[in-house]
Amino acid sequence: MGEKIKKAIGVEGDFKTTILPMINYSYANMFLGGAGYIISMYFTIFLTDVVNISLRQAGIVVMIATVWDAVTDPVMGMITDRTRSKFGRHRKHLLFGIPVILISYSLLWNAFGINGKENPHTAMIYFIIVYMLYKTAFTIVSVPHTAMLPELAPEYNLRTQYNSVGYLFNSAGMVPAFGIAVLILGIFGSGSNITSASKTPFLVIGIVLSIFFSVSVFLTFKTTKEKPSLDMHVEPLDIKYILREYVLVFKNKSFRQYFFMSVAYQFSTGFYANSKVYYIKYLANQYSRYALFNAVAGVAEAGAFPLNYALTIKYGKQKCGNIVTPLMIAGLAIGLFMQTSNDGKWSWIFAVLMMLSMILYPFGMSGLGFVSTNIFPDLTDVDELITGRRREGVIATFSTLIKKGIAGVMAAMVGFTLQGFGLVTGDTVSEYEKATGELFAQSSSAIWGVRICVAVIPIAAALISLYLLKNFKMNKDDHTMIRAAVATKHKYGSVTLTEEEIKRCELISGQKFEKTWLGTGNSEEEHRLKKNENGKYIILIEAEEEKQELEKANQK
Repeated sequence: MGEKIKKAIGVEGDFKTTILPMINYSYANMFLGGAGYIISMYFTIFLTDVVNISLRQAGIVVMIATVWDAVTDPVMGMITDRTRSKFGRHRKHLLFGIPVILISYSLLWNAFGINGKENPHTAMIYFIIVYMLYKTAFTIVSVPHTAMLPELAPEYNLRTQYNSVGYLFNSAGMVPAFGIAVLILGIFGSGSNITSASKTPFLVIGIVLSIFFSVSVFLTFKTTKEKPSLDMHVEPLDIKYILREYVLVFKNKSFRQYFFMSVAYQFSTGFYANSKVYYIKYLANQYSRYALFNAVAGVAEAGAFPLNYALTIKYGKQKCGNIVTPLMIAGLAIGLFMQTSNDGKWSWIFAVLMMLSMILYPFGMSGLGFVSTNIFPDLTDVDELITGRRREGVIATFSTLIKKGIAGVMAAMVGFTLQGFGLVTGDTVSEYEKATGELFAQSSSAIWGVRICVAVIPIAAALISLYLLKNFKMNKDDHTMIRAAVATKHKYGSVTLTEEEIKRCELISGQKFEKTWLGTGNSEEEHRLKKNENGKYIILIEAEEEKQELEKANQK
């Protein structure tokens, strides 16, 4: 990449030492983004319309597996933070996840002939076990992969670049996975409608995608480099220690702001994702365009990336969320007015409105998602200000413990809400259609249930998330100052800050400075933060490493 091009898009560093490591780290994002994308599109309707279990049972399957996912995350976080290995604390766990991905993702789309209408409890228990196994595979890979980022990319904008490349690789997993699914469904004649006769194409989809996703994780393991952790000190592990670790996480004000903002965002996207297929199939009666709508949505989300990246680099990590989230809300609002119409003119108009919704919602949603992804790694530095330790795994898993627990309950809430309003699925739909004489027919009550889940609740949650985002205060200068202060304290055992720097630390951490690790045990000898000729804080450890690398280069 030429220097002018790199400067124009905000990329820092050369290809070999900066950009290639980003690519290597991001291969696993093809699994992390692609696997969940296919599940969000097809798994619920696979359970209700192919396996023939009820909406409530499908909600219970997702709820139990998601709560299990939440419970296993902290365990994995503790394991990664305490791992001694020549591969580093996190990287080797990616290798362990590969066989579990291969097995679980294949089984996830194979009912082995079990029919939920004839054996509802057997089908439900089977998919609870298999989905829990898949969630375990996801945890084994996602927790160490996420926890590895602050170590690989310590600098504020560098983390944004890593996450941006990871975002592109999410799409690199989603697009071919979606293409494979649509192609296989089309070959087996299930593209226009998914029924109990669609078992074979889903089995093939599961096998093919399990191989595709496993290869992506292996590439990250093989090509990413992490510092060995064989000499790392590990404290004794007991219940008191574990509880203390997680209490400390929530003392971080910046974490609390991020946490509640991302929970509200998850409520919005979760309700929408769990009811989207029923929105298109029953509320809008446009299931024949389901693949097209999802393709357009994927392009719209990916198309928002350059804008989100440019706004983040120029104005900070919160800006893109503030600007593009209203588009997300506008896209959701279309669901309030969407109607099923057999009239040719109105049918065409509602098809256009649905297409507009498929553009506005993902484009706007990407802003809050981009903010949440980019803010998270910086929370580990605020935590280090408070505790004096690097605890990436603990912080990541405490967040996901609560959020995934909520997501599991939310998935069940969607299923119970839709069924409570009278939505019918599976083979029952055919019987209902015969009685009414209309394709994909549902009662007016059921349609309102879909409307509430796909528009009313997501809009309210998105507004809350947007409000909370506006209260998040940490910017690039604050983050650099905190890292410089932490590095100085580690080097000298003491650090001296100005009154303004102390106020910023207190505002961001939510703690009195003298009660934090950074503010305790300081000697009378002054060790003030250093700045370069441009007024930017100098981080001592990085400056020394750059000096050593330059000396090695000169010697060569």
